[in-house]
Amino acid sequence: MHIEQNILDKVNIWLSPVFDEKTHKEITEMMTSSPKELEESFYKNLEFGTGGMRGIMGVGTNRINKYTLGKNTQGISNYMKKVFPNEQLKVAIAYDCRHNSDTLAKVVADVFSANGIKVYLFSEMRPTPELSFALKYLKCHAGIVLTASHNPPEYNGYKVYWQDGGQLVPPQDAEIIQIIEALGYDQINFKANESLIEYIDKKIDEAFVKSTIENASFNTPSEAKKNLNIVYTSLHGTSIKSIPEVLSKAGYTNVNIVPEQAVPDGNFPTVKSPNPEEPEALTMALALAEKLNADLVVGTDPDSDRLGVAVRDNDGKMILLNGNQTMVLMTAFLLEQWQKAGKITGKEFIGSTIVSTPMMMELATAYDVECKIGLTGFKWIAKMIKDFPELKFIGGGEESFGFMVGDAVRDKDAVAATLLVCEIAAQAKANGSSLYKELLNLYVDFGFYKEYLISITKKGIEGAAEIQTMMLQLRRNPLKEINGQRVLMVEDYENSTAKNLFSGETETLEIPKSNVLIYYLEDGTKICARPSGTEPKIKFYFSVNEPLESIEDAKKVEKNLDQKIKNIIAEMHLQ
Repeated sequence: MHIEQNILDKVNIWLSPVFDEKTHKEITEMMTSSPKELEESFYKNLEFGTGGMRGIMGVGTNRINKYTLGKNTQGISNYMKKVFPNEQLKVAIAYDCRHNSDTLAKVVADVFSANGIKVYLFSEMRPTPELSFALKYLKCHAGIVLTASHNPPEYNGYKVYWQDGGQLVPPQDAEIIQIIEALGYDQINFKANESLIEYIDKKIDEAFVKSTIENASFNTPSEAKKNLNIVYTSLHGTSIKSIPEVLSKAGYTNVNIVPEQAVPDGNFPTVKSPNPEEPEALTMALALAEKLNADLVVGTDPDSDRLGVAVRDNDGKMILLNGNQTMVLMTAFLLEQWQKAGKITGKEFIGSTIVSTPMMMELATAYDVECKIGLTGFKWIAKMIKDFPELKFIGGGEESFGFMVGDAVRDKDAVAATLLVCEIAAQAKANGSSLYKELLNLYVDFGFYKEYLISITKKGIEGAAEIQTMMLQLRRNPLKEINGQRVLMVEDYENSTAKNLFSGETETLEIPKSNVLIYYLEDGTKICARPSGTEPKIKFYFSVNEPLESIEDAKKVEKNLDQKIKNIIAEMHLQ
C-alpha cells in the first residue's frame, strides 16, 4: 500500500540513533509485514483528551511508549521550571495494573529527576484518586498517573494533575502542549537522578484511608453497617488496595469480595471490558450477590475512579443503576446530611456536566445551593472548586459512573463513593427502606428522569473521519422535530452558541469550547451528541422525564420513558 510522505518522514526520525534498537526493529518489521499498522502508528501525534492522553501501546507518535511519554514529561518539566522559578519542584507519580504501567511510571520518574525535580513514586500500583490526594498532601506542583481507565488491555495512558489536585485545564494544557510539540526527541533527558526519586506507600495510604472515612461517613449506626450485605469486585484493578480497608475501618464487616477478580491483572481475564458502566462486567458479582442474598453490589474500574452499583428493586431483583441514578442518590443524601448539620448557608454548590441528568438542577434548587455545570470530565468540576474558593463544594459527578465527595480528592473517586453508597444503603435498610426505594422517592419529589447512552465505535483514520462527518451533518442540518416534539433549543459548544428555534434568538455560551451539540425538546427531553475525548467513539446521551405521582406508578412511567427513548433512537437512525 502507498504510505504518505509525511508519515514516512516521521518514521525516518524514529529510525535515527536517538531511538533504541528495539524500536528500530519493530518499525522495520511493520514496514515489511504491516504497512497499515505503520500508518496507524504514525499518522498523528497522541493528543490530550477529556481524561489526559490514552492510546495503544507500541512504537510511533500515535502510540504510548517511552518516547511519547518521555517527551510529554520533558515538556512538563520545562514548563514547571518556567512557571515556578527558584522553587524545589516536586511531583507525585502513581500507576495502575496495566501492562507496562510500572515500567512507564519509572521512565516518567527518571525524566523528571533528570531535570532536577523531586519525585514521589508509589512503590506499587494505587487507585487514581490516591494520586490526587497524595499530590496535595505532599504539597507537590504536579502529578502523573499512568492509566487507561477502563480501555481494553492493549491501551495505556498518561493523566496530568496540577497543584490543586485536579487535572490540567485550559489555558495551561495548551501552553504545555505547545512546549511538548516544539521539543525534539533528542532533547528528552532520560538519565535518572536516583537521589531525587523517593518511593512512597504506607504513610500516604494511611492518610488517604483516614481522609476518605472522614469525608464519606455520616453517623451510620454500627449495627446498620453490620447488617448491610455487600458484594464488591475490583475487576482486576487497583481498588483492591484501598476499598476493603476503607470499608473495614469504617465498620462494614459483611463485605464479600469476588475472589476471581480480586487479583490485579492487566489482561482483565474474566470480563470483555473492565468497565462498570457495562452490565456484563458485573456478571460474576451479581451471581455472588444472588448466592449470598446481598443488598448491594459495587464494582470499580481498573484505576478505581468509576463505580457501578447494583441494588434490589421492589421485587427483590438485582438491577444495575446508571451513573445518573447513583449521582442523584449520592447528591441528594449529601444535601440532606449537610442540611441536617446546619451547614447550608447559601455559600455551597454541587457540580455536574452538560451531558448529565438535569435532575441535578432540581436538587440544587430544592436545597438552595448552586449547581455549576461544566464540560464532560472531572477536571472541570475540580476547576470549579479552584475558581470559586468562597464557595464550599458538597459533591458532584457525571453520568459516566463517577462521583466526587467533597474536595479532599479533586477527581472522580470510587473509593470515597463506594463508602458513601454503603452509608446510604445501610441507613435506608435500617429505616425499612432500600437504595431503590430512596431513588423512587426522589422521582416522586422531583420527577422521574430516565437517561440512556449509546456509544458508537469508529476505529482508526476512517473512523475518526466518520465521526467528524456525523457531527458535521448534525450541525449543518439540525433536527427540527424529534418523536413528535419540536426542538426548542440547540446548544453548540464548538461555536459557543445557544439558538432558540422558536424565537430565532441566539445567546453566547460561557462554557469553554468543545465538540458537543445538545438538543432540547419542548417536552423537556434532552439529546446530546459528543465524540469521546479518550476513545474512538461518538456518544449520544438521552434524557427524558415525566412526573411520578406515587411509587406504585413507577413501572408504568418507566415503561413510557423507555419507549420514548426507543422512538427517538429509531427516528435518529442510531440503531
